[in-house]
Amino acid sequence: MTSDPDDAELIARSLHGDEDAFVEVVRRHEAAVGAYLARRAGRELAEDLLGEVWVAALTSRAAYDRSFPDARPWLIGVAHNTLRRHWRSRPAEEPLAHVPDLAPGWDPWAAVDDRVDVGSVLRHALALLRPQQREILTLVAWEDLTVADAGRAIGIPPGTARRHLHEARMALRNAPGMAALLTHHHTIKGAK
Repeated sequence: MTSDPDDAELIARSLHGDEDAFVEVVRRHEAAVGAYLARRAGRELAEDLLGEVWVAALTSRAAYDRSFPDARPWLIGVAHNTLRRHWRSRPAEEPLAHVPDLAPGWDPWAAVDDRVDVGSVLRHALALLRPQQREILTLVAWEDLTVADAGRAIGIPPGTARRHLHEARMALRNAPGMAALLTHHHTIKGAK
Protein backbone atom coordinates (compact mmCIF):
# COMPACT_ATOMS: atom_id res chain seq x y z
CA MET A 1 0.00 0.00 0.00
CA THR A 2 1.46 3.37 -1.01
CA SER A 3 0.89 6.51 0.99
CA ASP A 4 -0.08 9.86 -0.44
CA PRO A 5 2.88 12.02 -1.46
CA ASP A 6 3.72 14.89 0.86
CA ASP A 7 3.57 18.50 -0.30
CA ALA A 8 7.30 18.66 -1.02
CA GLU A 9 7.05 15.71 -3.37
CA LEU A 10 4.01 17.22 -5.10
CA ILE A 11 5.84 20.52 -5.60
CA ALA A 12 8.80 18.63 -7.05
CA ARG A 13 6.48 16.76 -9.42
CA SER A 14 4.88 20.04 -10.50
CA LEU A 15 8.32 21.42 -11.34
CA HIS A 16 8.83 18.40 -13.60
CA GLY A 17 5.63 19.00 -15.57
CA ASP A 18 2.92 17.28 -13.51
CA GLU A 19 0.27 20.01 -13.60
CA ASP A 20 -2.11 18.11 -11.31
CA ALA A 21 0.50 17.89 -8.53
CA PHE A 22 0.36 21.59 -7.66
CA VAL A 23 -3.44 21.53 -7.92
CA GLU A 24 -3.37 18.89 -5.16
CA VAL A 25 -1.22 21.17 -2.96
CA VAL A 26 -3.76 23.96 -3.50
CA ARG A 27 -6.65 21.59 -2.72
CA ARG A 28 -5.00 20.51 0.54
CA HIS A 29 -4.40 24.03 1.82
CA GLU A 30 -7.04 26.23 0.18
CA ALA A 31 -9.33 26.33 3.24
CA ALA A 32 -6.50 27.17 5.67
CA VAL A 33 -5.02 29.88 3.45
CA GLY A 34 -8.46 31.33 2.71
CA ALA A 35 -9.29 31.41 6.44
CA TYR A 36 -5.96 33.13 7.16
CA LEU A 37 -6.76 35.85 4.62
CA ALA A 38 -10.37 36.22 5.79
CA ARG A 39 -9.36 36.70 9.41
CA ARG A 40 -6.97 39.47 8.44
CA ALA A 41 -8.78 41.23 5.61
CA GLY A 42 -12.41 40.12 5.58
CA ARG A 43 -14.05 37.47 3.42
CA GLU A 44 -14.62 39.60 0.32
CA LEU A 45 -11.02 40.79 0.02
CA ALA A 46 -9.78 37.31 0.95
CA GLU A 47 -11.63 35.85 -2.02
CA ASP A 48 -10.00 38.43 -4.29
CA LEU A 49 -6.50 37.84 -2.89
CA LEU A 50 -6.64 34.05 -2.79
CA GLY A 51 -6.07 33.79 -6.55
CA GLU A 52 -3.04 36.09 -6.23
CA VAL A 53 -1.65 33.81 -3.51
CA TRP A 54 -1.90 30.73 -5.74
CA VAL A 55 -0.29 32.52 -8.70
CA ALA A 56 2.56 33.76 -6.46
CA ALA A 57 3.02 30.27 -4.98
CA LEU A 58 3.01 28.65 -8.41
CA THR A 59 5.56 31.07 -9.83
CA SER A 60 7.83 30.83 -6.77
CA ARG A 61 7.52 27.08 -6.09
CA ALA A 62 11.05 26.39 -7.35
CA ALA A 63 12.33 28.27 -4.29
CA TYR A 64 10.32 26.05 -1.90
CA ASP A 65 12.60 24.27 0.60
CA ARG A 66 11.64 20.65 -0.02
CA SER A 67 13.15 19.53 3.27
CA PHE A 68 9.78 20.60 4.74
CA PRO A 69 7.07 18.05 3.87
CA ASP A 70 4.17 20.38 4.79
CA ALA A 71 3.75 23.44 2.55
CA ARG A 72 1.11 25.16 4.72
CA PRO A 73 3.57 27.45 6.58
CA TRP A 74 5.16 28.44 3.26
CA LEU A 75 1.75 29.12 1.71
CA ILE A 76 0.71 31.22 4.71
CA GLY A 77 3.95 33.15 4.21
CA VAL A 78 3.01 33.71 0.57
CA ALA A 79 -0.45 34.89 1.72
CA HIS A 80 1.17 37.15 4.34
CA ASN A 81 3.35 38.77 1.67
CA THR A 82 0.38 39.09 -0.70
CA LEU A 83 -1.56 40.95 1.99
CA ARG A 84 1.42 43.23 2.67
CA ARG A 85 1.73 44.05 -1.04
CA HIS A 86 -2.00 44.75 -1.22
CA TRP A 87 -1.94 47.10 1.78
CA ARG A 88 1.16 48.93 0.50
CA SER A 89 -0.47 49.42 -2.90
CA ARG A 90 -3.59 51.12 -1.49
CA PRO A 91 -3.92 54.85 -2.18
CA ALA A 92 -2.69 57.13 0.60
CA GLU A 93 -6.19 58.54 1.17
CA GLU A 94 -7.56 55.00 1.75
CA PRO A 95 -6.58 54.17 5.34
CA LEU A 96 -5.35 50.75 6.31
CA ALA A 97 -7.81 48.57 8.15
CA HIS A 98 -7.62 49.17 11.88
CA VAL A 99 -6.50 45.93 13.55
CA PRO A 100 -9.45 45.80 15.99
CA ASP A 101 -11.78 45.93 12.99
CA LEU A 102 -10.13 43.10 11.01
CA ALA A 103 -12.15 40.31 12.57
CA PRO A 104 -15.51 41.75 13.62
CA GLY A 105 -17.66 39.34 15.54
CA TRP A 106 -14.80 36.96 16.29
CA ASP A 107 -15.29 35.68 19.81
CA PRO A 108 -12.94 32.95 21.03
CA TRP A 109 -14.94 32.30 24.19
CA ALA A 110 -18.58 32.05 23.19
CA ALA A 111 -19.55 30.82 26.67
CA VAL A 112 -18.47 34.06 28.34
CA ASP A 113 -21.30 36.00 29.96
CA ASP A 114 -22.97 38.52 27.62
CA ARG A 115 -22.02 41.33 30.05
CA VAL A 116 -18.38 40.97 29.00
CA ASP A 117 -17.52 42.30 25.58
CA VAL A 118 -14.91 39.67 24.79
CA GLY A 119 -14.39 40.61 21.16
CA SER A 120 -13.73 44.24 21.99
CA VAL A 121 -11.33 43.46 24.86
CA LEU A 122 -9.39 40.91 22.81
CA ARG A 123 -9.20 43.06 19.68
CA HIS A 124 -7.96 46.00 21.76
CA ALA A 125 -5.34 43.80 23.43
CA LEU A 126 -4.19 42.43 20.06
CA ALA A 127 -3.96 45.96 18.66
CA LEU A 128 -1.49 46.88 21.43
CA LEU A 129 0.97 44.16 20.35
CA ARG A 130 3.87 44.88 18.03
CA PRO A 131 3.12 43.58 14.49
CA GLN A 132 5.45 40.56 14.61
CA GLN A 133 4.18 39.59 18.08
CA ARG A 134 0.59 39.77 16.84
CA GLU A 135 1.40 37.83 13.67
CA ILE A 136 3.22 35.00 15.50
CA LEU A 137 0.46 34.77 18.12
CA THR A 138 -2.32 34.62 15.55
CA LEU A 139 -0.45 32.13 13.35
CA VAL A 140 -0.06 29.82 16.34
CA ALA A 141 -3.54 30.38 17.82
CA TRP A 142 -5.72 30.82 14.73
CA GLU A 143 -3.79 28.99 12.01
CA ASP A 144 -2.64 26.16 14.28
CA LEU A 145 0.99 26.41 13.18
CA THR A 146 3.89 25.43 15.42
CA VAL A 147 5.98 28.35 16.64
CA ALA A 148 8.82 27.29 14.30
CA ASP A 149 6.43 27.07 11.32
CA ALA A 150 4.89 30.45 12.21
CA GLY A 151 8.38 31.95 12.19
CA ARG A 152 9.11 30.27 8.87
CA ALA A 153 5.87 31.69 7.45
CA ILE A 154 6.96 35.26 8.15
CA GLY A 155 10.67 34.72 7.57
CA ILE A 156 12.15 34.81 11.08
CA PRO A 157 14.20 32.21 12.98
CA PRO A 158 12.42 29.83 15.39
CA GLY A 159 14.10 31.37 18.45
CA THR A 160 12.93 34.84 17.48
CA ALA A 161 9.43 33.49 16.89
CA ARG A 162 9.41 31.90 20.36
CA ARG A 163 10.53 35.21 21.89
CA HIS A 164 7.78 37.12 20.04
CA LEU A 165 5.17 34.58 21.19
CA HIS A 166 6.35 34.83 24.80
CA GLU A 167 6.30 38.63 24.67
CA ALA A 168 2.81 38.59 23.09
CA ARG A 169 1.47 36.28 25.79
CA MET A 170 2.95 38.45 28.54
CA ALA A 171 1.54 41.61 26.94
CA LEU A 172 -1.91 40.03 26.59
CA ARG A 173 -1.85 38.92 30.21
CA ASN A 174 -1.19 42.52 31.24
CA ALA A 175 -3.53 44.21 28.76
CA PRO A 176 -6.41 46.23 30.22
CA GLY A 177 -9.47 44.05 30.76
CA MET A 178 -7.76 40.75 29.94
CA ALA A 179 -7.14 39.68 33.57
CA ALA A 180 -10.82 40.09 34.43
CA LEU A 181 -11.84 38.37 31.23
CA LEU A 182 -9.52 35.40 31.80
CA THR A 183 -10.58 35.11 35.45
CA HIS A 184 -14.24 35.19 34.43
CA HIS A 185 -13.62 32.59 31.70
CA HIS A 186 -11.71 30.33 34.11
CA THR A 187 -14.55 30.59 36.64
CA ILE A 188 -17.13 29.60 34.01
CA LYS A 189 -15.02 26.62 32.81
CA GLY A 190 -14.45 25.46 36.39
CA ALA A 191 -18.19 25.55 37.14
CA LYS A 192 -19.02 23.13 34.30
